[in-house]
Amino acid sequence: MSNQMDRLEKALKAATPDSNPDRKAEILAMAQKSFEASQETTPATRPIHRSAQNVTGIWTGVKNMMRSINLRPALYTTSALCVVGLAFILTQPVINNPGLPLGTLGQIAETKHDQRAENAAVADQQMVFSEPAIEQGLTKSGKQRTAIASSEMPLMAPAAILVQKRIYAEQDDFDASVKSQETFSNKAPNPLKIVGDEPVSTFSIDVDTAAYSYVRNSIESGVLPPVKSVRIEEMINYFPYDYPAPDAAKAPFSTSLSVFQTPWNPDTKLLHIGIQGVKADVENRPPLNLVFLIDTSGSMHNADKLPLLKQSFRLLLNTLRPTDKIAIVTYAGSAGTVLKPTAASHKAEILESLERLEAGGSTAGQAGLRQAYALAETMQAGNSIGRILLATDGDFNVGISDPDELKRFIEEKRDTGIYLSVFGFGNGNYRDDMMQSLAQNGNGVAAYIDTLSEAQKVMVDQVSGALFPIANDVKIQMEFNPALVAEYRLIGYETRALNREDFNNDAVDAGEIGAGHTVTAIYEITPVGSPAIKNKALRYQPETVSNQGPDEYGFLKLRYKVPGNAKSTLIATAIPAASGKPSQEAKFAAAIAGFGQLLTKSKYLSNWSWEQNIALANAGKGDDPYGYRAEAVQLMRLAKSLE
Repeated sequence: MSNQMDRLEKALKAATPDSNPDRKAEILAMAQKSFEASQETTPATRPIHRSAQNVTGIWTGVKNMMRSINLRPALYTTSALCVVGLAFILTQPVINNPGLPLGTLGQIAETKHDQRAENAAVADQQMVFSEPAIEQGLTKSGKQRTAIASSEMPLMAPAAILVQKRIYAEQDDFDASVKSQETFSNKAPNPLKIVGDEPVSTFSIDVDTAAYSYVRNSIESGVLPPVKSVRIEEMINYFPYDYPAPDAAKAPFSTSLSVFQTPWNPDTKLLHIGIQGVKADVENRPPLNLVFLIDTSGSMHNADKLPLLKQSFRLLLNTLRPTDKIAIVTYAGSAGTVLKPTAASHKAEILESLERLEAGGSTAGQAGLRQAYALAETMQAGNSIGRILLATDGDFNVGISDPDELKRFIEEKRDTGIYLSVFGFGNGNYRDDMMQSLAQNGNGVAAYIDTLSEAQKVMVDQVSGALFPIANDVKIQMEFNPALVAEYRLIGYETRALNREDFNNDAVDAGEIGAGHTVTAIYEITPVGSPAIKNKALRYQPETVSNQGPDEYGFLKLRYKVPGNAKSTLIATAIPAASGKPSQEAKFAAAIAGFGQLLTKSKYLSNWSWEQNIALANAGKGDDPYGYRAEAVQLMRLAKSLE
């Protein structure tokens, strides 16, 4: 029997040819070299998965077992079971590949192993970029757009990141488990209105920029953004514009008007309204009392959430003065004060408190808000400015989770003079609707931070607009002259619409303008007699005669409150019935309006194409010191390819 087992062993070994050690070593070397290049490190040698000694030990054990059995029936049974088991394991590749010959079982296993290693090496080579290539990727503000990644991930050029995200976007679980869980605050696009029926348009200004940042993040991830996420006014107002500076002695902001031919419709005109806020007197500003309200729930563990949040607040700390004060409140399951009010001069203590934060637990947002407001109230002193800066992915799943309930709570607190601004981070469970409700009713701003470059823009370059308001409850009311304007539509501001009577009601809340902020609003108007008129005259309605005279397209009114005042101030100006060539600022604003409408498939664009919109944006790019406008043009190109 022993001789039979020896012969069986030799036969089985003969059916499994030895692997090609030279080829195997070559492939492993290629993969290792590529891996080291991408990691810029030298990791330990990977262990060998199988050992010949272990295989030999198995056969020795089988022989010893067989020799120790004396009963012939048991011997036959055990031998048969061993042979059947080994045959099943060795023939598994043949089952998966029935066309392969039985004599190549060992070659199959070796070939597959070599092929996997070779594929890995090729893939690594394709994903590794030289340092110059990385530095020449998507840039912003003249700097490298910084991607936050875990230490295990190799550095990749933005193009590689885009390809990688596109692969994820094609997977069913990406859309189902990530994008479908995100909620947005938006309404249907403003309809075309007949001046004879509704000559007055009223809305609140909006200086938020979250929608543009989210749109950019989505496009750079290789996915067109959800239509509901596109708020065109926030896309337009993301960019600074060179509007005339205001005379601070007369008003905290200036207003500039222009009328020009609509780029996507030669038979209509665009009415462009530009508002420029006075810049902050940084040298003589009052002390700041800031409460960082930080979401540390389990949903914040991703690299583009809490880790990026920490880096963003580090940038803000560098802009503060020694007399400013910082406090940190976190919420996850229960709220807690991580850092009591501390002078900004104690930077090391503040940074240490930030670095200790970790994500975990459910989101007790309402409890955190209550504690943050209570702490901010104790920090108020003299002429200091109190602000709460909420950083979250918006996933409020414990406590007050309904936007309307949170709105009422915030409304009760804003009268104390403590404003609330909201900074959104990450994807997956992004609650835009919640963030918009909080920021709008907290007299603050809403921004979406997806990169360290965006954090630089929001937390450093434009932080004065978020922290130093110059005008509260700013409302715009436009009355059109029915003798010259047949129809109109406001592009964007759907979530900021007000009733006509709200304009004169100082109890109705509206948006704030911060120091240095610019605000842009665009109407598309259809002149009387234009072939572009969509609504024909009714049979029984009399013709409307204007009381304003034939030389005005309309009358613009603005209301605002000086911070701390309960009574509003009125500014009014007529819009002459004349049109000219648009400025570079107006061209670019129109191009961003076109960008948003292309993303939402607006029916009012007719045959306007991505190529035409890109050309318009390039024509209006003008002076672009931070590269924001060039980046927008690149996004349009990417969106065109994704579409």
